[in-house]
Amino acid sequence: MQPPTLGILLLIACFGSARGNLSRDESQPTTSDETVVAGGTVVLKCQVEDPDDSSLQWSNPAQQTLYFGEKRALRDNRIQLERSTPNELTISISDVVLADEGEYTCSIFTMPVRTAKALVTVLGIPQKPQIFGHEQPIDEEKVARLICRSSGSKPAAKLRWRKGNREIKDSGTEVMEDPNGKTFTVTSRVEFRVTKEDNEVEITCTVDHESLQNSERSTTQRLQVHYKPTAKIEPHPQYPREGEKLQLQCDGQGNPIPQEFLWEKEGSDAPLQLSSDSVLIFPFLNKSDSGTYVCTATSSMGSVVAKYNLDVSDVPQLPTPHVHSTPAPPPGPSQPISHASMASAPSFTPAPIQDASPVPSTSSTYHAMIGGVVAVIVFLLLSLLIVLGHYLIRHKGTYLTHEAKGSDDAPDADTAIINAEGGQAGGDDKKEYFI
Repeated sequence: MQPPTLGILLLIACFGSARGNLSRDESQPTTSDETVVAGGTVVLKCQVEDPDDSSLQWSNPAQQTLYFGEKRALRDNRIQLERSTPNELTISISDVVLADEGEYTCSIFTMPVRTAKALVTVLGIPQKPQIFGHEQPIDEEKVARLICRSSGSKPAAKLRWRKGNREIKDSGTEVMEDPNGKTFTVTSRVEFRVTKEDNEVEITCTVDHESLQNSERSTTQRLQVHYKPTAKIEPHPQYPREGEKLQLQCDGQGNPIPQEFLWEKEGSDAPLQLSSDSVLIFPFLNKSDSGTYVCTATSSMGSVVAKYNLDVSDVPQLPTPHVHSTPAPPPGPSQPISHASMASAPSFTPAPIQDASPVPSTSSTYHAMIGGVVAVIVFLLLSLLIVLGHYLIRHKGTYLTHEAKGSDDAPDADTAIINAEGGQAGGDDKKEYFI
């Protein structure tokens, strides 16, 4: 015999099963909620197990009949019949708009009438975001305040910022309902201090929303930053020599680019040049041009000083440019920029070149050639004078005399005269020759 407790449990189980079968209504239609992006297509399906010889019907949120079985009831070409059987009625709505959102009703006209609801949610696609506050350049070390705004999202979208490749955190977000009462406008703000490295950096605002289906919608703007100028002097040619043409280029960089260049020479009272031309020209370089030259480059953000040491000699010399520039103090209200107000820049001496063979300049070559010609001429003149003097010394004069014959045997001079050929008459025939 079974225990009484077990019998009671079996009775309860059988009763519950029978009650469940009795409560199941096979004529009750079933539907499902749908979410669609504005502009897309939504499909509404209604099914019933036992139609009880009745037809299914779809109605919109305004309780207007869309389809009754196979029959169209509302003249809207966006609404199409997809499937109609005694157990199913499926329709589609294309080019969905925000006004299509709401509860759609599927009904079956049995006794009593049975209905099922399907909630259609329409997602509003956010518009492409816009960035404001970048229209004017921002001075370095100041705070940039940018705004990003996107409208038309439903539900409200989210905005995020990126500077270059790095994300930055916003300083606040504001959500406002649009006039249509269905979509929202989202505004995000960001603030950060700029440096000259931020010039031309890309600022990107991106909107994230479920209607975008993992795609990205963003806007990028380039930031303009004004910063103080820098300058350095470049010689052309790099190794100037005496007699050549030299150009000193004052290379000014900055935003904005320097537009005024003041050239001075240390130790000189008057400026050499003040203009928008950054080049100082020496048509014919000489040693008196040696010295330190100062270039002051000026823009709306301030002034900067660069120096160059010029040493003119017959052999090429390495220049000693000052590669570091020093910002010049701004002039007073009534004091122009002058040599006395310039800051001295630290000097920079390059390492000596291991093989710096002296090359004679064009001027020294000409001097050597002229000196050589003069030396040859002097040598030839001296040689000619030496030869002529030596000849004159060896040939002062030679006399050849022919005396009377027979005088050699005479005992004395008188006898020699008497015995001479021709006597006194021969004396007239004496000849002298000068060689």
